[in-house]
Amino acid sequence: MKRQRFASLRTFLKGRFDLDEDTASRDEVVAAISKGVEFRGVNLWVLIFATMIASLGLNVNSPAVIIGAMLISPIMGPIMGIGLSLGINDFELLKKSLRNFSLMFIVAIVTSTVYFLISPLSSNSSELLARTAPTTYDVLIALFGGLAGIVAQTRTDRNSTVIPGVAIATALIPPLCTAGFGIATGQLRFFIGAFYLFFINSVFIALATYLMVRFLRYEKKVFIDKERERNVKHSMLIITLLTFIPSVFIGFRMVRVTVFEAMADKYVAQVFAFPHTRVVECEKSYKTRHRPSQIELLLVGEPLDDAVIENARMQLAGYGLERTDLIVRQANKSDALDVASLQESYTDLLAEKNRRIEEMQSRLERYQATDVEVDDISREMGAILPNIAAVSLTKGVTFDNTGTPRDTTLICVVTPADSLHPVDRYTLERWLRIRTKIDGVQIFIRP
Repeated sequence: MKRQRFASLRTFLKGRFDLDEDTASRDEVVAAISKGVEFRGVNLWVLIFATMIASLGLNVNSPAVIIGAMLISPIMGPIMGIGLSLGINDFELLKKSLRNFSLMFIVAIVTSTVYFLISPLSSNSSELLARTAPTTYDVLIALFGGLAGIVAQTRTDRNSTVIPGVAIATALIPPLCTAGFGIATGQLRFFIGAFYLFFINSVFIALATYLMVRFLRYEKKVFIDKERERNVKHSMLIITLLTFIPSVFIGFRMVRVTVFEAMADKYVAQVFAFPHTRVVECEKSYKTRHRPSQIELLLVGEPLDDAVIENARMQLAGYGLERTDLIVRQANKSDALDVASLQESYTDLLAEKNRRIEEMQSRLERYQATDVEVDDISREMGAILPNIAAVSLTKGVTFDNTGTPRDTTLICVVTPADSLHPVDRYTLERWLRIRTKIDGVQIFIRP
């Protein structure tokens, strides 16, 4: 009974995970991938345009533009060609793939470098910075993306969304553009980091293609000349080892670095959780041949005693950080901010600015000549002195012979309604002084 259930389960799983359904022939797959390997004509121009679009996206920090560039980029062809050729011992396809891979790399680098040389924007955006430091996740994405890509290529229906999705996930074109940015701006670390990320992604996509081709048991190329066949096999074996073995070690180190950083973050978050002390900076450095791993912290707030820091060092082993040096830097009393002094400085600065504003307002009032309420005053004046037909008021400044302003003067020009009846100048002058609060009033009556 158990055997029957096990056999049924195995049959069910085999039917679900069987790759023989809708599979294309070996020759069809080789022909399709070989066609995508070639970089000439349309493919070459599309690569140039995709590189320009990705460079623009990185420059303006737009993920949507970068995704669009990855969708139209034909960059996956030569990389999958390398993996396929290694899997079927096709030396001619390998040479063709490597040649076009080199051409693709050079064209993309030159295009992005030229763009960033003429671009007015040269700041380091977050999208650019994200393409300079490969992690374990990049390796895993490239590996599983490559597996998905080659599985899609081995189907008879290749018009699916798998290949565009793989192009987006593995992100091959943005690191090349970032490398061009490093060359254009003279920042070597950008070029090295971005090229490293591109190389890692390419190698693991090719490795995934190679593994799937061997899993599907594609027939290897047979040579009539046995001597040539042996030479080709030896060459392919050497190229395979030189390509894949270093990448395995690189990937293994990336995993160790990622695990170390995760344990270090957990250690800092739990051990240095003090109520009056905060970790404002945490630098994690994985070990190299010349120095051990290090965790360097910068603390602010209440200083920690040496005994507390020593106790924190003793807890490193509990987090899997036995051979890790802990360096703690914290502000002492001389480095602490004097809040009272800072507040006093800001108070003095604010008072000085208020004094300057008042002074400028006072000057503006003395020099301003068009702020008299003419409409209201003219109506009131007509009610007090009926013989006034029109009035003109101007506020000005009186200067002495040295050019120094002395006083404000109100000039009033009156046009009488009837020139035969005089305007009461004395009453008008007294009323204007009271109404405008200006002592210097000059009255001129038109004849």
